[in-house]
Amino acid sequence: MSGNEGGWRRHGWLNNVAASAGLPDVTTLKADLAVADIAFKDDSGRRLTNYDGNPMKVILALDQGTTSSRAIVFDHNGRSLAMAQLELKPIFPQPGAVEHDPQEIWRTQLATARQAVRQAGISASDIAAIGITNQRETTLVWNRRTGIPIYNAIVWQDRRTADFCESLKSAGHADLVARKTGLIIDPYFSGSKLRWILDHIPGARDMASRGELAFGTVDSWLLWNLTAGAVHATDVSNASRTMLFNIHSGQWDDDLLALLDIPRSILPEVRSSSEIFGYTAEDLLGVPVPIAGVSGDQQAALFGQTCFAAGSAKNTYGTGCFMLMNIGRKPTRSEHQLLTTIAWKIGDTTDYALEGSVFIGGAVVQWLRDSLGIIESSAHIEALAASVSDSGGVYFVPAFAGLGSPYWDAYARGSILGLTRGTTAAHIARAALESIAHQSADLLESMRQDSGRPVTELRVDGGASANNLLMQFQADLLGAPVLRPEVTETTSLGAAYLAGLAVHFWETPADVATHWALDRIFEPRMSADEVQMHRRRWKKAVTRSRDWEEHG
Repeated sequence: MSGNEGGWRRHGWLNNVAASAGLPDVTTLKADLAVADIAFKDDSGRRLTNYDGNPMKVILALDQGTTSSRAIVFDHNGRSLAMAQLELKPIFPQPGAVEHDPQEIWRTQLATARQAVRQAGISASDIAAIGITNQRETTLVWNRRTGIPIYNAIVWQDRRTADFCESLKSAGHADLVARKTGLIIDPYFSGSKLRWILDHIPGARDMASRGELAFGTVDSWLLWNLTAGAVHATDVSNASRTMLFNIHSGQWDDDLLALLDIPRSILPEVRSSSEIFGYTAEDLLGVPVPIAGVSGDQQAALFGQTCFAAGSAKNTYGTGCFMLMNIGRKPTRSEHQLLTTIAWKIGDTTDYALEGSVFIGGAVVQWLRDSLGIIESSAHIEALAASVSDSGGVYFVPAFAGLGSPYWDAYARGSILGLTRGTTAAHIARAALESIAHQSADLLESMRQDSGRPVTELRVDGGASANNLLMQFQADLLGAPVLRPEVTETTSLGAAYLAGLAVHFWETPADVATHWALDRIFEPRMSADEVQMHRRRWKKAVTRSRDWEEHG
């Protein structure tokens, strides 16, 4: 009899389960519990629970995104034990405006948390801590006394404050904002959205002046509701996306508050990314659970990819693409229209990142499916693109909504160049995939120049990272290996890691890094001359697409 089996028999717990399941003995039951037995141990074989059947400890990650709310339960090895997801319906009150119902955000997030706990077969007392990650910049304002929002959440995609942002730039404030925040003046960020709510909702400014209103990004809204109004706070990564926060001093900035006419009383307290923010109200999950990690989604993904060293980078391939590079403890102002942002703060140490955004990444595949009809599903594009050896000289610039970093050209429009009588749907499909890699290569080139650091590898996640053809072409263009992890839920995992570190579920980032596991590595294979040809022609195609739309 093994030591483990003897332990089970001595305490009688497993035999009782075996009898209730109609199984003859412990040996038979052990085969059925093999997966569960693995979860009782960490990588070194150290048990996280005893043989009495006392429950193992887990981390619950709440991942509130633009299209859905999700909750994932992670074990000590960073493995997902259960996941629940509910769709979030956008609201489009007018062209260019995008909103969410704040109560739907809260209801769906709480429902997924409860569902994930049930699916994992655990209780709230098993949860060591909760980590929150969220769609960034989305702006909410609510009544401190009632907890009721005074308006819908204005989503990061919303462009209603474009004219106001242009007026700020015309008045010469761009340098001030960039110097203090690392951002460009754009409706993307929270500050102008908050000003709009205060100016357009009757009585809002008077209530704010009396200290009756609370502002927050989605993380703050969830914290408020999880703690029954006891905590009004955010973390540095989310604060750094508001256009109100000085990333050098680590404080809300009086000059920026005056510029946007925002009262300080409405703002949340800014904390580190990994600490105990508060505890859940007992009636939500059954027992109070510490909320110990908060991070904006892209910074959480950088942490989940364990990009802890300066120069390490990740790219998330979703509807768009978001590339972040850890630049260490000193913020570097971009000379190539990238954003400088706070990656995270742990203890007294703040790490910074350069960030670039591609507006149309995987969405170009959806366009081929829904608008052109040349593929039946997004999954079919790899096979179609692989049916030809190259794009046949076709270059596709998917500037459907302008170009993001490093161009920031709102007047660019999509184009397909290099068409001949021999061009087929397969060539266009391949050019579409290659456009995702080219846009990401544009970002990494800018990051290399701004940071002065070589990029030795790129870690990838997101839905399109499953496309092997795309990942190989990405490695070829970058001249660096592309690494795809086994666990691609890196945003949720990053939030879990930050929470776990705060409660010593994991002791150090080095401890966390041991759980990162490689699924596949894509090594560059293309010759330097061929890469230069592709990049030269891509940039020529971008030039043809820029400034296409008439101004005004």
